[in-house]
Amino acid sequence: VGTMASFGEKGLEIQRLVMEDLGLKPARISNQIIQRDVYAELMAILALIASTLDKIALEIRNLQRTEILEVSEPFGKKQVGSSTMPHKRNPIRSEKVSGLARVIYSNVIPALLNNPLWHERDLTNSSVERVILPETFVLLDEMLKSIKKVLSGLEFFPENIKRNLYLTKNLIMAEPLMLKLTEKGMGRQEAHELVRKLAMKAFEEGRDLLEVVKESEAMVYLSEDDLNSLKPENYIGLAPQIVDSIIAYIEEVERRERT
Repeated sequence: VGTMASFGEKGLEIQRLVMEDLGLKPARISNQIIQRDVYAELMAILALIASTLDKIALEIRNLQRTEILEVSEPFGKKQVGSSTMPHKRNPIRSEKVSGLARVIYSNVIPALLNNPLWHERDLTNSSVERVILPETFVLLDEMLKSIKKVLSGLEFFPENIKRNLYLTKNLIMAEPLMLKLTEKGMGRQEAHELVRKLAMKAFEEGRDLLEVVKESEAMVYLSEDDLNSLKPENYIGLAPQIVDSIIAYIEEVERRERT
């Protein structure tokens, strides 16, 4: 580091040999210490990883809510959810992941504050890094292990998923209904306005959208079979192919990492 004045003319050669022996690359330039922006960047990347795990955990926690209950963390036969409420099945691992993520987020700020040091350097960065660097790696490791356990044993409740799909009484089928009308010859703007009015009527009267459609001028363009095809489970686009694609990508990355 620094000017290498104490090494004489062999300074750069010594640096090259030491770095080669350690399998590292030297910094292009430094003063008495390596610039702390590399550590700040590292902490930001770790925080982004933590935020992705937090996002997964948050989604699971929300989907496990009693009124939704589409998925659930794995829950052991002898597992206790609450010391006072025996019925509880709290998503404790996902909650832990979200909680630890907040600590990692907060560690990014001191890493950024370590970058502007006095002159060649001061030592204000040292004490901070002794805390935030090991702590962040340890916490992120625990988060990864926790999410792995959750995802490997995740429970699904198909009957609740189907129930939730129909909570809006087919209002979520407004878009495919509009597309079906345009396919049958109605202008797009006309179809959009008609479906909008029918959707508002269904909502205000608490009725199924398709029942309202049956009583409207839309039936000039639509058949019973057209209406019967308008089901949420039929309107998933290319979701299966997209999922297969990302799984294949992840498997390819894992394969490259092993070789």
